[in-house]
Amino acid sequence: MRALMPLEKTTDTIIVKSIQLDSAFLQRAVQVDIYLPDFLNKNEQPALLLLNDGQDMATMGWTGIFADFLQGSGQLPLIAVAIHAGPERKMEYGTAAIPDYMGRGAKAGDYTKFFFEELLPVVRQESGYPEFREKVLGGFSLGGLSALDIVWAHPHEFTRVGVFSASLWWRIIDQTDPEYDDDKHRIMHDLVRKGAYAPWLKFFFCTGTLDETNDRNGNGIIDSIDDTLGLMAELERKGYHREKDMYYLELADGRHDVATWGRAMPVFLEWAFGRK
Repeated sequence: MRALMPLEKTTDTIIVKSIQLDSAFLQRAVQVDIYLPDFLNKNEQPALLLLNDGQDMATMGWTGIFADFLQGSGQLPLIAVAIHAGPERKMEYGTAAIPDYMGRGAKAGDYTKFFFEELLPVVRQESGYPEFREKVLGGFSLGGLSALDIVWAHPHEFTRVGVFSASLWWRIIDQTDPEYDDDKHRIMHDLVRKGAYAPWLKFFFCTGTLDETNDRNGNGIIDSIDDTLGLMAELERKGYHREKDMYYLELADGRHDVATWGRAMPVFLEWAFGRK
């Protein structure tokens, strides 16, 4: 069951449908906000953008960012979906294949099942589109790790992924353990090493120089940037081209916050959906 909240027209072009979706996999109600441009043509398949941590989109000023992009793109057919995280965010986000050394991410597999078996069918029904031209998934911090993990594990479902200040440090043993090794114990890096090359996938990464202060290997580069560049290097070794298949945005004064990701969002939208 799901309770539909009233339609809200937030701009001249964007209509929002807010849905409470009762998830059997997550055992909780999930709020989902569907952003529908009112100029969509039923005869034209739109693209679909899905975003983890949808509860932060209002703080970001998402409707304005989205409306400005659509206007500048000449009314590109694009639907956006913001998926709100719940109280067990640290358990539902992460890497589905393996939790981290503290057991966080233990429900990431359930989140993946929710995503494909419960969320997408409802999005198709409520948007009125049974199929989409392409699907793109993005997320922030731990939600960014979740987005990358889902796309990497299901490449046939997606074309691109947006990874904003992602928790790419996610590891199987504590960094204080004498045996800890970046090249062995970072989970997402290892999943990329062991995964298959899907030539159509494209990757957007965003970091900020003020994202954090930790520098576990003492190389003068904060961990969030180090982990991101390390993940990109793994993708290169897998066969992806640094310039053609990846986009790296490093904000000189960017922090680990919604305001920074909001600044990066127009760049991401243009990269992912701008008319080529």
